[in-house]
Amino acid sequence: MPLVRRPAVAGRFYPAQPDVLLHDLRSYLAPAEGKVRAYGCVVPHAGYMYSGHVAGAVYGRLELPARFIILCPNHTGMGKPIAVMKKGSWETPLGSVAVDEALATALLESCHLASEDADAHRAEHALEVQLPFLQALRRSFSFLPITVGVGSFEALAELGQALADITARAHEAVLIIASSDMNHYESDAITRVKDSKALERILTLDPQGLFDVVMQEDISMCGYGPTVAMLTASKALGARSAELVKYATSGDVSGDRNMVVGYAGIVVS
Repeated sequence: MPLVRRPAVAGRFYPAQPDVLLHDLRSYLAPAEGKVRAYGCVVPHAGYMYSGHVAGAVYGRLELPARFIILCPNHTGMGKPIAVMKKGSWETPLGSVAVDEALATALLESCHLASEDADAHRAEHALEVQLPFLQALRRSFSFLPITVGVGSFEALAELGQALADITARAHEAVLIIASSDMNHYESDAITRVKDSKALERILTLDPQGLFDVVMQEDISMCGYGPTVAMLTASKALGARSAELVKYATSGDVSGDRNMVVGYAGIVVS
């Protein structure tokens, strides 16, 4: 029987009713002037009311292919350090999306650190919240889901190089999405300073620099691992520039500036 990953956070992070969800997504997906064909991107994964406008700005900026690799941090602690769901589908209120079995098989063959493990994905929100955006913009697509729970630069760089290899061999466009929020649970002023240091490294396509500054400055960017891997892969594939499409904090919505989370939307092309 095919493996189906049911929605874990519908009704909490985003609306569970399809019509309400589509209405909200369309409000976030403002059309951009001039679409970008990108190698990778960074998008946030908080509840849509907080970060949906940042994620929507990124997805509205991109030419979206029919295949995606989506990396997210492992917030739950479940499963293998680099966990790949190899086959089956994911459901959201907007329908079903197929796992890209060819990309999954290629990655498992190319990266000895990666393991087939659906358990790591069952309750993880950071990848799930990306799918409705893609469903609102594309009639059909497939994707490779990866949770990243490793912390060493060497492991992340190895994963990134493997992603570049399988993407190059795909012979068609594949977008690598890194799901990440930025600094967590400090004041708005401190968060913006810390995030600016991380963003500087991302915008100069410097995966080692991003890793180093996150560690040295104690920046609680939950998806630094996915972002390091995405940057490594994008550079290997030929990326030459990065654009900060939008930045915000949760305080911009809640009005609470004492304890916020940062959100950045970045396109790497």
